[in-house]
Amino acid sequence: MWTTIYLAMGLERATRVAERLEAEGFMVKKQFLWAEGDTEVYGILTPEFEADEVQVVLFDLDIV
Repeated sequence: MWTTIYLAMGLERATRVAERLEAEGFMVKKQFLWAEGDTEVYGILTPEFEADEVQVVLFDLDIV
């Protein structure tokens, strides 16, 4: 099962975060969630079993 571990404002930001996580060896998906005005929100998803480790890496990479 996939779980959302990060919300990104805009496709460009979502792509950058996903690429950094993939470079660290994680499986990642981007999912469009909603748009409000000109702002699009994307979820970054990883398999549930990797979620805790990905959260640590997001912190280590200074993303969160």
